[in-house]
Amino acid sequence: MIPRYNRPDIEKIWSLENKFKIWTKIECLIAEKQANLGIIPEKAAKDIKNKAKFNVKEIEKLEIKTKHDVVAYINNVSKYIGPSSKYFHFGVTSSDIIDTTFSLQLKQTAEIIKNNLNECIKTFKNLSKKYKKTKMIGRSHGIHAEPITFGLKLASFYFEFKRNLTRLNQAIDEISICAISGPVGTYNSIDPRIEKYVAKKLKLKQEDISTQIIPRDRHAYFFSVLAIIASSVERFAVEIRNLQKSEVLEVEENFSVKQTGSSAMPHKRNPVLSENLTGISRFIRSAVIPSLENIVLWHERDISHSSVERILTPDITIATDFMLARLNNLLKNLKIYPKNMERNLNLLGGLYNSQNIMLKLIKKGLQRDLAYKIVQDCAMKSWNKNSKFNENLIMNKQLNDKLSKKDIKKLIDDRNDLKKIDWIYKNKIK
Repeated sequence: MIPRYNRPDIEKIWSLENKFKIWTKIECLIAEKQANLGIIPEKAAKDIKNKAKFNVKEIEKLEIKTKHDVVAYINNVSKYIGPSSKYFHFGVTSSDIIDTTFSLQLKQTAEIIKNNLNECIKTFKNLSKKYKKTKMIGRSHGIHAEPITFGLKLASFYFEFKRNLTRLNQAIDEISICAISGPVGTYNSIDPRIEKYVAKKLKLKQEDISTQIIPRDRHAYFFSVLAIIASSVERFAVEIRNLQKSEVLEVEENFSVKQTGSSAMPHKRNPVLSENLTGISRFIRSAVIPSLENIVLWHERDISHSSVERILTPDITIATDFMLARLNNLLKNLKIYPKNMERNLNLLGGLYNSQNIMLKLIKKGLQRDLAYKIVQDCAMKSWNKNSKFNENLIMNKQLNDKLSKKDIKKLIDDRNDLKKIDWIYKNKIK
């Protein structure tokens, strides 16, 4: 990942230093249990535990010759262990180490992502409660519909991100897998008790049937969940971009004192953070297809998935971490303009009351299709001729036979049109 989007805690998880450190931990645990089972000498296990170390640069040099990173690693570590190194990596295959390490790295990054997601959920909830009664126009197809509150709008995201948290927890469980079953997964050269021991020590689950690798449907599920999270982030980002339009301006990203919006136009205050989140979300979703394709491997294993994962996994997890941190920062510093919300609410002269008037006419005895047509005719006159909706209603003879001027005024001026908001918060947003 380019430095612009790197955050140090998650970046170091994917470093070679951390990868080889985990490899070494797994190898030491394997040797420890093998000695306990009498498979290798206890002295060898102690030597491996006490002397095993590695040098990243030396491994990279060795890999130029071996064309195999695990062999290069084994040769490098063996140099430091000495004679007992013949029992290092005893009975295991490369994938046992690589895939179990990959599980740990994914789990470590997922926990960071989970913490960020939790922070976003808290912020959505707090803002939702704060703006519970801040009235604004709701929109469908980008067109004025009926009133909602800004708090209720945020509550929608609060619950969506809670669902994302549930999905992420399921995905973490899905990828927290240990597989140490030897070539083609038969345990022919490694005792199954070793896998159980290592899994317990690393707080992972044992793979059901590993073939020789951990099946990639697990990882495809994980990346699919990240893609859903990214789409949720983009949904909010697009909301902000629309609400920040100059002619709308109901909310706005924070604009710092020395910030500039354009190299040419000094007046610009652009929703650059939301636009950035939209772009990052597209990038994260791009991981789904390759991760699905990684499921399809030849027989018990091949390495066509490997290059994809080496490139894709660090970048996607780092980008997800950055995305959620940026979203939370955007939320906490968001500028809210209730006066502009009220102005836009009244922009079309009460047209948003059309359904209430139609329902009242139905209660007064009109068939629905006739009531709909009467109200629509009045609404279209207001829309096309910029005339007042209430006056058009009063002037409609068919409507006047059912509703008085007083009735119409009461329906247009209804201040209790969001009476169920308290119920929603009491019963759903706890």
